[in-house]
Amino acid sequence: MNIKTSAKVKSQVKTLGDAASEAIEKYFRKSVAHEAEVIKDKDAEELHQMRVGLRRLRSAVTGFAPVLDLPKEASERKIGKVGRVLGTLRDLDVMLESLQNRYYPNLPADEQEVLDKALLNLLKQRQRALKGVRAVLDGKTYQSLKQSIEDWLEKPQYRAIEHLPIAEVLPDLLLPQVSEFFLHPAWLLGTEYEEGKVKVADDLNAEAVEEKLAAEGTILHDLRKQAKRVRYLMNLFGDFYGETYEVYVEDVKAVQECLGDIQDSEVLGEFLTDFVDRDLKKELPKLADILAKNRYAAWQKWQFLQRRYLNSEIRKGLRSVLIHPVVEDAVKVD
Repeated sequence: MNIKTSAKVKSQVKTLGDAASEAIEKYFRKSVAHEAEVIKDKDAEELHQMRVGLRRLRSAVTGFAPVLDLPKEASERKIGKVGRVLGTLRDLDVMLESLQNRYYPNLPADEQEVLDKALLNLLKQRQRALKGVRAVLDGKTYQSLKQSIEDWLEKPQYRAIEHLPIAEVLPDLLLPQVSEFFLHPAWLLGTEYEEGKVKVADDLNAEAVEEKLAAEGTILHDLRKQAKRVRYLMNLFGDFYGETYEVYVEDVKAVQECLGDIQDSEVLGEFLTDFVDRDLKKELPKLADILAKNRYAAWQKWQFLQRRYLNSEIRKGLRSVLIHPVVEDAVKVD
């Protein structure tokens, strides 16, 4: 009796190949489920959900790359290409929603008039972007991508390590991406060295932050993208870890979101500056001031997380969690 039970448990230990195919199927189905509604363009949330599904599918393909033998038509690069086209349209939706609902009601009448024209310009851009999305989703490359994934799911092809228990190799999948996250140079933005230690500058006023973002803001955007990759990868394996792991996932999400707030504000400011073709502070002083205050608030949130993750003990704690999956969660017996 005990021997049979043990054999059953052993047979149901999830392998690296099992986890890979389950993740790819889950996010592939999530993506294509929204495709028809995206083409109809009745609800912006459909576009958002399809884009999220593609991002997570891409993360799964990247994260499980060592075990996957996918056709060229289903490569990470092909998935990313579709995602970027959807991303252009989604970014315009975010800008439109933000200007209309978050900023417009708080502006004086003369600035609202300028914004009315800017919104019309954005709507024209959106129409062009929507045509691009529809062309891609109806195109041969995307259809080939979908079909190749369907064929692969029907008969998955793996590399030699497919039978390794997933819980045993999780650290090897997660640590490389987390290491890139930790070693990103953006963590040192706005810091100084004192007595051999890194110290986050806490005396930067709003004007100094604006100057720093203007000079080096792109490095934060790059860290945001890395945070997104790490978050989606970690989300794949939540079932194999405990509550502490989820705390770290939320931390990575917070990094992504506060840096996203800075980036969205900067992109919006750049669009408006190009549109008015002059100093934004002169043409839209109230709006320029609101955008700057929002960036400064997001910067302060970023500094809190920056201090946390420049702490060697916090980094050591995450590495320790990743090295020790909760193996019992990898065994599921009906």
